[in-house]
Amino acid sequence: MARPSNPQRKPASALKTNYLVLYNVVSAFAWSVVLSSTVKAVTTRGPTHVLAEVGEWTKWTQTAAALEILHSLLGIVRAPVFTTIMQVSSRLLLVWGIVQPFPHVALDPFYASMLLAWSLTEVIRYSFFAVTLSVGSDAFYPITWLRYNTFFVLYPVGITSECMLIYKAMEPATKAYGPGAYYALAGVLAVYVPGSYILFTYMMKQRSKVMRSLKQKDGKATQ
Repeated sequence: MARPSNPQRKPASALKTNYLVLYNVVSAFAWSVVLSSTVKAVTTRGPTHVLAEVGEWTKWTQTAAALEILHSLLGIVRAPVFTTIMQVSSRLLLVWGIVQPFPHVALDPFYASMLLAWSLTEVIRYSFFAVTLSVGSDAFYPITWLRYNTFFVLYPVGITSECMLIYKAMEPATKAYGPGAYYALAGVLAVYVPGSYILFTYMMKQRSKVMRSLKQKDGKATQ
């Protein structure tokens, strides 16, 4: 699923701060590789070549994001545990439960659109956190604006792409594992509707808070 705001609390210790800055910088770089490779594959060879170009890198980059569940559980960041588990597990399902056993599904253009939505979201998100932890969110307004506005487009694209890939995997999963796999994936799709609504509205609330705060600060600065 798309990734909500997950505002990170600046930790008291320099060690935690440095760790989170490093984690976010490395993550932003890893997702920038996904983004650039996906764009290159789509523009030069077509969407059917995206899996071969960057599928393996994407799988392990997304798997590494499971650390965010640990961050939330340990209180290193302020992200809600349930929301974090939901968003990370949904993506792990895509890379390990859909694309890994049924790679032909990823030859569909929806795989390319999913990676474009994921990678753009994550490059912006991790860059925002790295800047916020290093110098504060007010220091670089463009990244804050991108963080809280691009989701209007990227979330629907990502969620739609994920749902289509899951749907396309239902038939091969049924052949491979039996009828139970069909109903399991159907259940996942059913959860996507309320789950996506929760994540999207959560992001809307975060956007409202952040943009209102920025306007108030701008108003005080001009007085």
